[in-house]
Amino acid sequence: MSIQIFGLAVSRGVAIGRAVLVASSRVDVAHYFVGPEQVAGEVERLRAARNAVVSELETLKADMPPEAPAELAALLDVHLMLLQDEMLSSATKQWIVERHYNAEWALSAQLEVLARQFDEMEDDYLRERKADVEQVVERVLRWLARQQDRDGPPLQVPLMPAASGGDPLVLVANDVAPADMLQFKRSVFTGFVTDVGGTTSHTAIVARSMDIPAVVGAREASRLIRQDDWLVIDGDAGVVVVNPSDIVLEEYRFRQRQSELERARLHRLRHTPAVTLDGVPVELLANIEMPADAPAAVESGAVGVGLFRSEFLFMNRSGDLPGEDEQFEAYRDAVLAMKGLPVTIRTVDIGADKPLERLSMSELRHEHVLNPAMGLRAIRWSLSEPGMFRQQLRAILRAATYGKVRILVPMVAHLSEARLTLEALERARQQLDDAGRPHGTVEIGAMIEVPAAALRAESFLRHFDFVSIGTNDLIQYALAIDRADEAVSHLYDPWHPAVLQLIAHTIACANRMGRGVSVCGEMAGDPAFTDLLLAMGLRSFSMHPSRIVSVKQRVLRADTRKLALSLQQVLDAEDCQAASQALMSAA
Repeated sequence: MSIQIFGLAVSRGVAIGRAVLVASSRVDVAHYFVGPEQVAGEVERLRAARNAVVSELETLKADMPPEAPAELAALLDVHLMLLQDEMLSSATKQWIVERHYNAEWALSAQLEVLARQFDEMEDDYLRERKADVEQVVERVLRWLARQQDRDGPPLQVPLMPAASGGDPLVLVANDVAPADMLQFKRSVFTGFVTDVGGTTSHTAIVARSMDIPAVVGAREASRLIRQDDWLVIDGDAGVVVVNPSDIVLEEYRFRQRQSELERARLHRLRHTPAVTLDGVPVELLANIEMPADAPAAVESGAVGVGLFRSEFLFMNRSGDLPGEDEQFEAYRDAVLAMKGLPVTIRTVDIGADKPLERLSMSELRHEHVLNPAMGLRAIRWSLSEPGMFRQQLRAILRAATYGKVRILVPMVAHLSEARLTLEALERARQQLDDAGRPHGTVEIGAMIEVPAAALRAESFLRHFDFVSIGTNDLIQYALAIDRADEAVSHLYDPWHPAVLQLIAHTIACANRMGRGVSVCGEMAGDPAFTDLLLAMGLRSFSMHPSRIVSVKQRVLRADTRKLALSLQQVLDAEDCQAASQALMSAA
């Protein structure tokens, strides 16, 4: 039976493929694909984990005191029986052999299958046995996690064609953490569906950056969709069609072909200089997460990296964080890959929806009890870890000997933070001088993400060489909206007059003071805002490489003198979006 599931449209286009469910678990589960040569080893990992947990339970049972309740021994017997049940062990092995899932993913996928079967049972007693299965699986997952910590990070590879049977795949999950998105980014998924998330949650941002269709905030999607169901993701309408009819499938395939033709047409613009009709050059930069993203940025026609999100170097690590040398090598590789073009490295922006694997107890309480978007994150976190902060600054300064590098400091709100950052940078330089290590000169800039910083942009520009406007967080803080919460996602409004006035004010201040200014949030990569930002005086946009040609097309058709004449009317309007569409299109 075909059904439709509605959510939020966050990345345009159409994706068609078989569902791959990523089950949620109380245990943090790594999801990655293994190569054909690793399958036997992964099956052995699973077998060893099961045997180890069986041994643990048997030891617990043998060591039980005589006065222990009889029910406890019976419960351990049930868990031992479940561990050796073919529905769990053989079926989990099948996920590894046929789909090339790692052991943890295979186990959580089979748990999802079994959990649904228990939920459908009519007998209350049997239905409640689902909790026993969950407890057993989580014991095995914890053993695997401990073993992984001892053995080091796994080798992660893209899905082999044989593992999917040649069918395209669509990822379905309750939510996907940024760290997992980084892993999936280099795999073969043609689309994403999540139960939770808003239009600017990191799942949505990464889906847009990968230029693949996605629907988030689909509430019950991971419960209603079953493994291997055929799905159509309509990223324009925010609809997921489960097991579509042949007629519906053919209609969406036609739309897919039309999108591919349009993408190919835009691709021809990638190396055309971005100059407006009135001869104004515009800088189109790339946002990247890892050094390996740099070649794609060059290929897309980017004239530099406007945002290197360094926090992704710190993610997916269960042990120590990257040291100075490891960071230096990553930054150096990115600089070299950009072939002489400038690279702006943002200092680590940890917190909110990008937590570290390694957190202190106080930080864990902060993550799970308070609003993490308002807490110890970004520059606040860096200044609270001065040794780690200087380590990162030293690594960036060393990389600057290989090309033009700029440092970008996230979430600055107080002038004291600016002063402390500059002092830390000077201290890092002195430490390199004392050690006799070469380092280059860098410009340093601030991200304008907090309304207080936007209103006081002139003061901050006296301390910094440039500013970059992070529109995603600026909108979140200006409108008191948690951008990852689908319950209030409809209130997240980049067209809000207050948001636009904060952006216009910041750009005007920077231009008046002769300082550089760019926009690196989602608005930079959305062609709907290109004319308005040009009218404000913006001449530097930073976005994911896949968005550059779409924005460039708008730049090539724009006349900044005519656009500027309509700016004040748009900013004064009650409905800025309607005013912009009417006035800017006329210009």
